[in-house]
Amino acid sequence: MYKYQQIANQLRQAFTTGAYAPGAMLPDQEALAKTYHTTRITIRKALQLLIVEGVVYSKRGSGTFLRKDFKPDDGAARTTIDDPLGTTATQRGHQVTSKVLEFAARMPAPDEQEALLIGASDPVYVIRRVRYVDGKIFSYEHTIMPTKVIALTEAMLEGSIYRQLHEAGIRVAGSHRRVYAIKATTDDVEALGATLNDPVLVIKQTSYTDEGEPFEYSESHFPYATSSVIADVEIDPLNQG
Repeated sequence: MYKYQQIANQLRQAFTTGAYAPGAMLPDQEALAKTYHTTRITIRKALQLLIVEGVVYSKRGSGTFLRKDFKPDDGAARTTIDDPLGTTATQRGHQVTSKVLEFAARMPAPDEQEALLIGASDPVYVIRRVRYVDGKIFSYEHTIMPTKVIALTEAMLEGSIYRQLHEAGIRVAGSHRRVYAIKATTDDVEALGATLNDPVLVIKQTSYTDEGEPFEYSESHFPYATSSVIADVEIDPLNQG
């Protein structure tokens, strides 16, 4: 685990134990760097991770604050629209497990070729998983990944695919995402325990390595009753014309 991740965990623990009141301003980056015996760059990365998770927010010219709606005992699973990593990374502090519904390899469909920039003869993995956070259903994932990216096993899929990528030296740069709602399908009934035609939140994404190569084309479904998507929008006061 990197230093900035360790610091983010320690800050998160401080928030959970009530060391900071909801809405409280955090010490500035220089003070935090001295407290944690590190650099401001490392602190900045730790705070950015917490911003992505929706734990803190930054107000230009004022500082970084613990969210006013933060609840120390809030164990609800949630995702943010700009989460750059997988469920295991974005749900730190929670137990994340998986149930593999399908793991196979085949040739890609035309839309998969287009999204992943591969040819018709380039095989892909087909991965369907149910993800659980603290024993509760979090999402149903349907992922298409070129087999050339990394060699996977079903045992690996029960954990974190992104961790496997990291251990293989593959750096994840980000994702292009589309968020929308659909009516629950028979797959959602099977995977999420949803009722047919009930609303389901969908995040469809293509993810890229830091070299700009698409490595994942996926669709994640979330039960409407227990999930929410959060987006923080920062507005530049100089461009409000």
